[in-house]
Amino acid sequence: MTLPCGALPNNSKFHPLVWAEALGTGEAVNPKAYPLADAQLTITILDLVQQAANYKQLKKGANEATKTLNRGISEFIVMAADAEPLEILLHLPLLAEDKNVPYVFVPSKQALGRACGVTRPVIACSVTSNEASQLKSQIQQLKDAIERLLI
Repeated sequence: MTLPCGALPNNSKFHPLVWAEALGTGEAVNPKAYPLADAQLTITILDLVQQAANYKQLKKGANEATKTLNRGISEFIVMAADAEPLEILLHLPLLAEDKNVPYVFVPSKQALGRACGVTRPVIACSVTSNEASQLKSQIQQLKDAIERLLI
């Protein structure tokens, strides 16, 4: 999906510069980064990651994401397609498939870091489960959207 320059989705909570950064630099993406979210889904994912950070339902980094998968508390995994080298996080899709947890790639580690609420780039994060969470329905909708990408 391509939008004209300066066009924002109606429901985006991000500043336009962050939104442009979220879509990546336009460079070719590593084909190992599958499934890669399109522009609209990337914005939705980053919005929910930002909310999960506010609700303390987010673990940042490949090591923390691995721990949440092993402990069975991960709802879904988000990875950056521009991690260099990409192989440092390619154990996550294998582990996520074993645990039946959806996973998705977004184009930019810098945008993922900002959505996580830190100034550094983040190559992977995990949204964790919480039964009493107000994000439960949004998380379920996003999990369904990610699973549709995997089909």
